[in-house]
Amino acid sequence: MKIRCLAVDDEPLALEQIAAYIKRTPFLELNATCRSGYEAIEALSSQKADLMFADINMPDLNGLDFVKSLRIKPLVIFTTAFSEYAIEGFRVEALDYLLKPISYSDFLKSANRALAILEAESKAPVQDTEGEESLFVKIDYRIVRIAVRDIIFIEGMREYVRIHLANRKPVMSLIRMHSLETQLPASKFMRVHRSYIVNLEKISAYEHSRIVFDGNVYVPVSEQYKEHFTAYLSSRILGGGTSA
Repeated sequence: MKIRCLAVDDEPLALEQIAAYIKRTPFLELNATCRSGYEAIEALSSQKADLMFADINMPDLNGLDFVKSLRIKPLVIFTTAFSEYAIEGFRVEALDYLLKPISYSDFLKSANRALAILEAESKAPVQDTEGEESLFVKIDYRIVRIAVRDIIFIEGMREYVRIHLANRKPVMSLIRMHSLETQLPASKFMRVHRSYIVNLEKISAYEHSRIVFDGNVYVPVSEQYKEHFTAYLSSRILGGGTSA
């Protein structure tokens, strides 16, 4: 498997080092190097990237704001000389965080984490077996079939997801939320939070900006996704608006 990479850093020597590490790693492929977030946005508009190494401390548009601005995000590994940015980096769903000066061994550990995630994602296609939509999901060392209709909601936990199921314990899988979201039928599933995708057919109620499922299980609806979700409710509701 070849992972297409984008390197972003305003410091020429740091950018050259990351580019050299990418070229040195057999399963990585350097697609482009960029000196700013704006250059990276332009590069991503013309070519796909599976993995991006992005410096945080850049002028005009810093790495955190640049990644937040992307509608479709590749896996992101942040690089910086300042350790205080680590927590903020993880808030934007970064895969990892590398502190400068970066050794090749640390770089390789992060790259191997990206490889494991992308390999797992490539083995989880939506299937149609006897008319029933299913996912084949890698769980530990097994690939398990899950009926889409059994999914209640999906919870993102950095590079893992926890899939909550009807009449079964939740299962954990090494896969990104975005990748799983694109494989689920859009007519039945909706992203309502950075960390949650819900099965619309399993919703019992909506109150106080929270979705309620059977058993008094709650999932928050964030401001970023609230308009889309309430528009869905409004198109189906009887007897009023969606002030909840």
